[in-house]
Amino acid sequence: MRRFTTLLLFLCLAATTSFGGGYQVGLHSVRNTGMGLIGTSLSYDASSLFFNPGGAAFVNEKWSFSGGVSLIFARGTFQAKDVNYQATLKHELNTPFYFYAAFKPTKNLSVGIAVNAPYGNRLAWKDDAGENWQGRYLIKDISFKAITYQPTVSYKFKEIFGVGVGLVYATGTVDMNKSISAQGVTGDGSVNIKGNTSNFGFNAGIMVHPDKGWSLGLDYRSKIEMKVKGADANFTVAPSLSGNFPANNKVDVMLPLPANLDFGASYEFGKNKQWMVGLNLCYVFWSTYDSLVFDFETKTAAVSRTATPALYTDQMIVRVGAQYKISKAIIIRAGGYYDPSPVKNDYLNPQTPSLTEVGVTCGLSVNPFKGFSIDAAFLYLMGAKRDGTYSPENFAGTYRTGFSIPGIGLSYSF
Repeated sequence: MRRFTTLLLFLCLAATTSFGGGYQVGLHSVRNTGMGLIGTSLSYDASSLFFNPGGAAFVNEKWSFSGGVSLIFARGTFQAKDVNYQATLKHELNTPFYFYAAFKPTKNLSVGIAVNAPYGNRLAWKDDAGENWQGRYLIKDISFKAITYQPTVSYKFKEIFGVGVGLVYATGTVDMNKSISAQGVTGDGSVNIKGNTSNFGFNAGIMVHPDKGWSLGLDYRSKIEMKVKGADANFTVAPSLSGNFPANNKVDVMLPLPANLDFGASYEFGKNKQWMVGLNLCYVFWSTYDSLVFDFETKTAAVSRTATPALYTDQMIVRVGAQYKISKAIIIRAGGYYDPSPVKNDYLNPQTPSLTEVGVTCGLSVNPFKGFSIDAAFLYLMGAKRDGTYSPENFAGTYRTGFSIPGIGLSYSF
């Protein structure tokens, strides 16, 4: 009987999604997406609540609001090793959104709320020949969504130094399906997992303006341990196997959302600060995810407490961006980034086909009147290719992925 060892990888992805390196994504502001997803050293609007709470107090206006949505179009394929077999990743349209609101009761103090729903997805692997796809025992399909809430306070000392902190509350749900194979039984069984989870973390940052035109930022977002308690695990198997796969089981599982340490530097120059160029170095503490542990309430010979190794490695994401003010009414942006995969070649799997990605971005803002901005951006993740094997199941092949992500947003400050 096939060991049931990789069932729940996606259960704790309720507050995360997967493209690029690992299962983390950064669509948190359309403006920032347009310039390579940089933002740690910027304080243009209320989006600073997320990118660096230390910068929120530098927003000039008393009130600042920002909201937007992105559309994720994904494609992916799997080519099996040494055989003529291919499957396609079927990815339904995903629309992550965000909303920020900041208020300055005094010149130096800012308070606000950041609400993000950047992670919500439905995807499935399909055999190109119309048969059962070969990786169905690892994953068939997954649907998940999450929302994060971050009340934040920020304070600046004169116009030089700012500090801020926010409490992060993450909540999410997941619904996934996979197949179960057993010797001596005709046809596959299946399992459906449904669960929800929530937990707390924090976001803290500082911003420094050391000289005219320069801005430096440092931001730390803590690890959040997403623990699913008592998720429904419903098995459908042949009657002869029902003793090993209880029909209505419960399961506990935990997956850490890794901490992030981001450094940003930006410089504004030219007449009326027409130009801005910026750099972000984002260090992701992926090594905190060394294994996935799940524990079933009703234990049998096939279903028990299991620790599945992941052995992720820490990685640095490099992001660059720029913007140019054509006039008071029009601003254009461009950028790019390099996001290396934290997954080792012998642990690459169709559940999170994490590939090293290179992203390029562009953006535009139109300001029809003072304080109001209509923002648009486009992010293209260049198609990547990677060979790998998921050693625990000896599942080997070549993965290719690509993403096209347009976004639209509105900002208003007064």
